[in-house]
Amino acid sequence: MKKISLILILLCTVSCAELQTIADQTMKQSKPISNLEISNGLKQALEKGVEREVNQLTQKNGFYENDAVKVLLPEELTQVEEGLRKIGLGSLADEGIKLMNRAAEDAVKKATPIFIDAIKNMSINDARNILLGNDSAATDFLKQSTANQLYQEFYPVVNQSFKDVGADQLWTSAIDKYNRIPFKENVNPDLSEYVTQQALDGVFKMIAKEEVQIRNQLSSRSTDLLRRVFKLQD
Repeated sequence: MKKISLILILLCTVSCAELQTIADQTMKQSKPISNLEISNGLKQALEKGVEREVNQLTQKNGFYENDAVKVLLPEELTQVEEGLRKIGLGSLADEGIKLMNRAAEDAVKKATPIFIDAIKNMSINDARNILLGNDSAATDFLKQSTANQLYQEFYPVVNQSFKDVGADQLWTSAIDKYNRIPFKENVNPDLSEYVTQQALDGVFKMIAKEEVQIRNQLSSRSTDLLRRVFKLQD
């Protein structure tokens, strides 16, 4: 009888110890996450996401071979493209489109430090609102905080890139050839402004895609802090 009692006591001791361990772990896991942790976690997620997406866009063909952001001709130049193809100059139009995308890829190289600076200056209240906001809350914040500065940085790069790769001369030649086609209305769009805006739209589109993944795919939460922070919205 004493042996049985001793065994029961030992079993209870072990079981109670295990239960206490589980309870302690549960308490740790359920410990409320602080506003500072929320802010740091969100900043970490945004910095990683921005760097990854911007880096992809700056690679050769980062725009040109990405259908989601590929820079196509503005509406007023679609008639130029059609006209060139009709007279056997389709390759000229194709090269012109490729060079526009090269300019966008060059411009976006300016984006990362601007985004990182905006993220670092994000307030704790901003971070909490973003975390508990909709699937585009972070992208909207970055757009509001950086769009004007990005445009100012992108435009001269696009302008210079057009000159470096010969896009300005190519499009001047293409438009001149189109304008010589009889009974056509002449066109002369500002391609630098257009490509700059397309580059901006493209970079925010890819950041929005990254934000949705982080919010909705567990595999995108690569650190313990990210998993704890984004668990709040699940």
